[in-house]
Amino acid sequence: MTKILLTRHGHVEGIDPVRFRGRSEIPLTALGEAQAAAVARRIAGTWRPKVVYTSPMGRALTTARQIASACQIDAEILDDLNDLDYGAWQWKTYTEVESAWPLPFKEWLSAPHLVRFPEGESLQDLVARGADVLRFVIERHGSDADVIVLVGHDSVNRALLLQLLDQPLSAYWRLAQNPCCLNEIDITKGKVSILRVNETQHLEGIS
Repeated sequence: MTKILLTRHGHVEGIDPVRFRGRSEIPLTALGEAQAAAVARRIAGTWRPKVVYTSPMGRALTTARQIASACQIDAEILDDLNDLDYGAWQWKTYTEVESAWPLPFKEWLSAPHLVRFPEGESLQDLVARGADVLRFVIERHGSDADVIVLVGHDSVNRALLLQLLDQPLSAYWRLAQNPCCLNEIDITKGKVSILRVNETQHLEGIS
């Protein structure tokens, strides 16, 4: 059995009010640093992970290094865990995008599976990357009783969970992924069991 602990990076600027963060390099805020420390303590105190795989973005890498340090293991970059490429929408606010691209923006909120971001990716591209992540983990760790930590982003985590839950891309908005949440997934001989989604109990009292 392989256990995957999927988390998101800590809080950054651009979450509230919302911006299309994507490939913008944004450091963790003080809140984000505290959240990363909390999820690191939770993981180290509950499981014995073998390795942390992380998105190459700095906010994810900082979170991953906190976890790796607490667990005394390595953090390795996995490019396919990267955030969505929002192309021309990157770092723009929802208001700015709605003003410049009203119809695609409306579609993004109502039918996200039909959108390709101008000069960027689509959810189909993201799901393909997510499938490669899952294949990589299963091929490298599927024959061992390993615990693996994945540190990603709101979007890539949703894409991974949709695949593991066998849900369509149109259900993208139905899944929440708060900063430094925990998702726990067991994979045994191809059988997937989702034990927790978007758990944030370890973040209580952090503000």
